Amino acid sequence: MRGAVGGISLADHGVCRAVNDFLTLVAVVLAAWALIRVIRYIRKERYFASEEFGAHKADVAAVVAEHNEVSAYTADIRSGGTFQIGASTTGTQAHLASFQNTSQWNYRRDRNLASYQARNVHNCSLQVVRNASADPLKYVMKYFGIRADEPSLEEVERLGESISRLEAAVGNLHEREAAIAASIDPPSFIRKHYWRELMAQVGAHLAPISVPYPVYVFEYVSAGGNSSQRATVTFNAPVIDALVETLGQKIRWRRSAAGQRALMTTRLRNDIKARDNYTCQRCAVSLTDEPHLLLEVDHMIPVSKGGLSTPENLQTLCWRCNRSKAAKLV
Repeated sequence: MRGAVGGISLADHGVCRAVNDFLTLVAVVLAAWALIRVIRYIRKERYFASEEFGAHKADVAAVVAEHNEVSAYTADIRSGGTFQIGASTTGTQAHLASFQNTSQWNYRRDRNLASYQARNVHNCSLQVVRNASADPLKYVMKYFGIRADEPSLEEVERLGESISRLEAAVGNLHEREAAIAASIDPPSFIRKHYWRELMAQVGAHLAPISVPYPVYVFEYVSAGGNSSQRATVTFNAPVIDALVETLGQKIRWRRSAAGQRALMTTRLRNDIKARDNYTCQRCAVSLTDEPHLLLEVDHMIPVSKGGLSTPENLQTLCWRCNRSKAAKLV
């Protein structure tokens, strides 16, 4: 056969050669990458064993110890806070039955399945989904059982308090971690590839804590499962503040005596901290003294004991004093 060598065409021979060249290139790249990782590992081990790093580690020991205390305090906030309110009534008994699509036809269209057993998902019509997108707070209140009354307002305020405290604590931890790294000033490759090991080497506990914002979903799924739409409302601090103000307006409109109190919002918390000059009202430590001080707003008379969210019942405390006060109340 013309153009063939040993029964293999020249075209086939060229393809084989190209494949071999490509595989060789891949092998070279992988070998180079493995070599880079080995060299980087050796450099890392030498850095952590160096006298320079040992000196930095000793210098930040006190800062690391306080960071770890704040980390434990953040975990306490996460475990003891309120991070859920309201629930949808659709599908509350769905767990009592099992569902299976037994269709044998090739055109079965169950690509989209409704979430019947999720308490934060309301299964509804397409119109309700669209209305919820336009007026989310109204529809969350209506379909997730959040009433415009004083108990609901207090519950939403507790949710906002938990979210606010945890947000502040997590943010404070990140600031402290950045300050620790800045004090040590490690090589850039350590920051990029060995951040967690760096923190572990200096003894800093990196708690994997995030803010569990409540999420409410309005979901429409067509009968055949061929189409679906959803509206999602995430209860972060601005949304909770808006809900608190909405509930407060409705309660005031009803001329409720308790409804005349101040509303516990992010703005009020910031106002109280500014009023108190960002200074703990117990131990007198301030942001001027400690740039990374974690400050919180405390009810002098707890809400559980009838205290209201009024400026005269609110004070600024550092996290240490607030924790010790909570322990004494318990």
